Amino acid sequence: MTSPITRMQQALAATSLDGWLVYDFQGLNPHARTVLNLPREAFLTRRFFVWVPRSGQAIVLHNHIEGGTWGEITRGWNAERRAFGSHAELDAALRAVIAGRTLAMEYSPNGAVPYVSRVDAGTVERVRAAGATEVHTSADLLQSFLAWSADDLAAHERAVAVLMQAKDDAFRLIHERLRAGQPVTELDAQAVIMRQIDAAGMSAGHPVNVSFGVNAADSHYEPSPERHATLKPGECVLIDLWAQEPGRPFADVTWVGFAGQPTPAYRSAWAAVVAARDAALRTIVDGYARAGWGEVQGWMADRAARDAMGPEWEPYFLHRTGHDLGVSIHGAGANLDDYETRDTRTLTPGLAVTIEPGTYPAAQGFGIRSEIDVYLDPQTGPRVTPHTQAAPFILGEGDWAQVRARAYGDA
Repeated sequence: MTSPITRMQQALAATSLDGWLVYDFQGLNPHARTVLNLPREAFLTRRFFVWVPRSGQAIVLHNHIEGGTWGEITRGWNAERRAFGSHAELDAALRAVIAGRTLAMEYSPNGAVPYVSRVDAGTVERVRAAGATEVHTSADLLQSFLAWSADDLAAHERAVAVLMQAKDDAFRLIHERLRAGQPVTELDAQAVIMRQIDAAGMSAGHPVNVSFGVNAADSHYEPSPERHATLKPGECVLIDLWAQEPGRPFADVTWVGFAGQPTPAYRSAWAAVVAARDAALRTIVDGYARAGWGEVQGWMADRAARDAMGPEWEPYFLHRTGHDLGVSIHGAGANLDDYETRDTRTLTPGLAVTIEPGTYPAAQGFGIRSEIDVYLDPQTGPRVTPHTQAAPFILGEGDWAQVRARAYGDA
């Protein structure tokens, strides 16, 4: 099995950095456990630094109290252990290791990428005082430790299949209730989806989002027994659903519909959302076609989406275009974001992102989002894993097969 030090040096090889300095204190930097592959049972109560040069032997700076623990952790590493006790000894040890070095840490200038900004400002000050020439962000280095395995991708695709069927069944329930003149609530549709996720041995973590009417203008709305709506003619439907096999990456999609014929405003907003979705995807696909992996940064796809949405509906686009998709639904890799943050991380092969622009004009009583997942295949480039919605479901009118075919672009 490849040691974490070797993997870190492989990531460093493509940079001009002298090394990577990993710091943690009682879990403040969760990336430390990921990149160092620290055992869950490792009991560490004191701060530590691990210096990994681009080549050569790593150095672990640890409190002498925890020498035995670090002795076990570092078996199989190419690492020297140096113990310290007092803060003066720590500072001297740091100076001996990093003075004159250009290094990376889990730091983000101005806190621009909070998913990476895990080392406190005081510790960065201490590192600079110890003589580090420059402290850079480890943002792109970290992404290589998040790459999916073939088993991860297969599990994601199984989750996609479950969600596609569950979503269709929920929209069909709504459609048939409307045709029969029977009431249908957000909770009714949500239950259809949750039963299928459970039956597949998967988990959503918490109940999925089914939103009717103005509730869809709240991008993180969740119905509950205390607060939910019954669908009325002339209202929109938004279903955002997600699931994962235990320990595997999520699938995450959003589809929309309308009870009856959509209003002109709704149709206009839908067209704007589709333009944004497709522009973000095109930015990723074209970047890969031009230069392979390494050109497109997360903010670029977000900016393309916002520009494509246009001035009428973009003011109601109130979140980033997409997020890294991992074992946590909002993973630690690059997001498609030039709104909440300016994510300058490069989209990295072996990971996946969502593309999910939306517009939420609450005063007009609706919200729209269209969400797809894109696997960043190392060999073949970007690949959309679920179906892409071509048109809103027109619910309550006509035969279900025709309604579904139009939504899928098959009519």
